[in-house]
Amino acid sequence: MKKYNFNAGPSILPREVIENTAKQILDFNGSGLSLMEISHRAKDFQPVVDEAVALIKELLQIPEGYAVIFLGGGASLQFHMVPNNFFVKKAAYLNTGTWAKKALKEAKFFGEVVEVASSADKNYSYLPKGWSVPEDCDYFHITSNNTIYGTEIRKDLDVKMPLIADMSSDIFSRPIDVAKYACIYGGAQKNLAMAGVTFVIVKEDMLGKTGREIPTMLDYRTHIEKGSMFNTPPVVPIYSALETLRWIKKNGGVEAMDKLAHERADLLYAEIDRNKLFKGTVAEEDRSLMNICFIMNDEYKDLEKPFFEFATERGMVGIKGHRSVGGFRASCYNAMSVDGVKELIACMKEFEDKH
Repeated sequence: MKKYNFNAGPSILPREVIENTAKQILDFNGSGLSLMEISHRAKDFQPVVDEAVALIKELLQIPEGYAVIFLGGGASLQFHMVPNNFFVKKAAYLNTGTWAKKALKEAKFFGEVVEVASSADKNYSYLPKGWSVPEDCDYFHITSNNTIYGTEIRKDLDVKMPLIADMSSDIFSRPIDVAKYACIYGGAQKNLAMAGVTFVIVKEDMLGKTGREIPTMLDYRTHIEKGSMFNTPPVVPIYSALETLRWIKKNGGVEAMDKLAHERADLLYAEIDRNKLFKGTVAEEDRSLMNICFIMNDEYKDLEKPFFEFATERGMVGIKGHRSVGGFRASCYNAMSVDGVKELIACMKEFEDKH
C-alpha cells in the first residue's frame, strides 16, 4: 500500500532527494567514504555548500548584499539570534501562533518588545488586521506560516522598518521579494531538507549596529565570514538541502511550487467545505496552503477517532491535528503530490458515504 506523508515536520521530501542522499551516505562522490563520515573541510564538500547557496540565491532571486548561511539549532535558536544581531532599543512582533509567541519571548531578554497585534483571543484561527508598527522599532518580526493553526501570510508586507520573517514552513513555496526583508530564516525540515540544518538569509549592511558585543557563535558575521564553516556544520542535512534545491529548479522553480500549492489547497479546502462531516478551523481569507487544518462538525465529533483510523489504514500518514487545535492537519509541502491530496479527499468522501 502506498503511503502519503502529511506530517507537519519533519515531513515529506521528494523521493529522488531521499534516494540521492542515501547513495551519498553509502559512498560520497566515489570517495569510498560515507557522507556521514567525511570532514566538512574535505575538498569535495565545499562545492556542496557553494552550490546550495547559489541555488537559494537563484531560486529566490536574492539581490546583491545578502548572505546565505547554514546553521544548527533550528528556528528556535534564531528566536534568540535575531535580537542578538538586530535589537538596539525596541522591537515589534506580530503574534500569530505558538512559534511567533516563542520568538517574541526571546526578544524580551534584550529590552522593550511591542506586540503589534495578536490572534490569541480566537486560538490563532485568523490573522490580525488593521495593525500598525511603531516607527521607532529596530525591526518587525513575523511568522509567515503557522504550522499548528493553519494560517499563512502569503505576501511580502510593506513596512517602514527592517522586516524579519520566520519562513520555516513556507520557504520555496512561492516567489519572495527578498529586498523587502532584513532577514529570513527557518528550520529546514519542511520544504528544504531533512531536520538538522537551519537556513538564514541576511542583509549584510544591517549587521554590526547593536552597539554591543555579540557572543561569537551568535553573531551572523562570524558565520558569513567563514562560509557556514566556523564550526562543524550538519553535513548530511546540507547535502539533502542541495538535492531538494536541484529538484525545485528542475521542476519549475518557486513559481511552479506556488502553482502546485494553490492546486492542492483548492482541492482539499473545497472538499472540507463540501463534506457534511468536516469544517475548517481558520478564517477563509487566512487559510494556509501548507498546513490545512480541519475538524469534525459538532454533530459528528464522535467520529474523529474512527476517521483517523480509517484514513491511516488507507495510507494517510500524519494527519492528526496538533493538540492545540485537535481534529486533523494535512501538511501539503512542495513534495506532496496532487495525487496524494486526491487520495485523502477520496478517504473523506468514502467515510462520509459510510456515515
